[in-house]
Parts: sequence; C-alpha cells; structure tokens
Amino acid sequence: MVFEKIAAMLADRIGCDVKELSMETKFETLGIDSLDVMELLMLMEEEFGTDIEIGDAKLATMADLVGLVESRLGEQA
Repeated sequence: MVFEKIAAMLADRIGCDVKELSMETKFETLGIDSLDVMELLMLMEEEFGTDIEIGDAKLATMADLVGLVESRLGEQA
C-alpha cells in the first residue's frame, strides 16, 4: 500500500508511467535529485499524516523511501 501511493505520487510528479517504477528504481536514473526527494517527503507527510524526517538516511531508491515512510508510520501505531 505504501509503495503504491508513493509510486503514484512520484509518477504524477515526474510524468512517467507508474508501471515503470519498482522498489529497485534508483532516483538518479529518473533524474530526481535530493531537492526533489525533499519535496516528495513533504507531499508524503500530507498524504500519510505524519512527520517524515530523513535524518542520516540516504535515499537512493524507492525501497529506501518506502522503508523510511513505513518506519515512520510504524512509530505512530
């Protein structure tokens, strides 16, 4: 569920087909830089209703981002 929401948001933001995205997709190959990732995080905070701080986490792939969001959602439960 988290992956699907993030993939849909990302696909809409960069104008690609959501089917092109997988957990292994690297942001670099999509032309997404760290500023773009921060903007995505702000959108996800609104979508999931939680604060998401990356701290020292390195977000290079969809799996990294999904894992971070899932961990923050787990902290709320």
